[in-house]
Amino acid sequence: MSNVPIAGLRLRFFTDPGEFLAAAGAHLAADPVVSTVVTTVAHRLLSQRAEGISQPDRNWWLVVSDDCGAVVGAGMRAAPYAPYPPFLLPMPDEAAVALAHALHERAEEIVAINGALPAVELCAAELTRLGGGRVQVSQHTRLHELGELALPSPTTGRLVVATEDDVELVTEWLAAFMGDADEQAGRPRGTSADELPDHADMLRRLHAGRLWFWVDDTGEPVHLTGANPPSFGVARVGPVYTPPAQRGRGWASNAVAEVSRRIQADGTRVCLFTDQANPTSNRIYAALGYRPVVDMANLVIVR
Repeated sequence: MSNVPIAGLRLRFFTDPGEFLAAAGAHLAADPVVSTVVTTVAHRLLSQRAEGISQPDRNWWLVVSDDCGAVVGAGMRAAPYAPYPPFLLPMPDEAAVALAHALHERAEEIVAINGALPAVELCAAELTRLGGGRVQVSQHTRLHELGELALPSPTTGRLVVATEDDVELVTEWLAAFMGDADEQAGRPRGTSADELPDHADMLRRLHAGRLWFWVDDTGEPVHLTGANPPSFGVARVGPVYTPPAQRGRGWASNAVAEVSRRIQADGTRVCLFTDQANPTSNRIYAALGYRPVVDMANLVIVR
């Protein structure tokens, strides 16, 4: 752990997700929907460490506290894909600016940064002031939570759990999902920074039973929906993908509704992200009962 004191605040960097959760857990649990990305990643990497899977040295976890020691912000740099963008949760404005200075002094190369507004905008702007370049928006996202589920018009078929035998099809569809999401939002394919999980990680996800197919009456998969394991009582749905030839038949609405219903039936809250530039997905989720919680953004620094 390293400390960066600033007027009225303290930034603490951790390399151990367990120590981070011990320091910030109560703060994260107080708003588990907003903190969903950070908490699910922290818990996943903590579980992997218990299995003997080491984490990259570049990973860090951030806790922002005030003069009284109360936690007032958090973040991480634990993305498994280049350019390894930090992800920031809400924090005081001065903390976001101080974080930019700390990263600059640590000589960390930051060319992308994701998370809550305005923290990411302030941090990115200060990074460009210190190191040059300009900030561009890669993606505007919106986090939603499901209230009362509104069931869609029923369609044929049913939901089935994807298994390790489906790893090739799941991998193919996840790759297509990323490119199609860019196109549907009016961006060139490949704009989104996420990379596919490697084969071992994909098998772990399938083994956990958190990926589902919607299959038609013949048993043929026509849609894929995933969900993260619950973290602090919240599970996040995604990815959600329907191949182009199967769209417009209600597969996605019914699959997301059924996955969401099962999660809520376990007493867990349900949330998901949408791309604000994709009106189709936003309309589908709103019709199911998902309501906006907070806007976030993925930013890039062009030098």
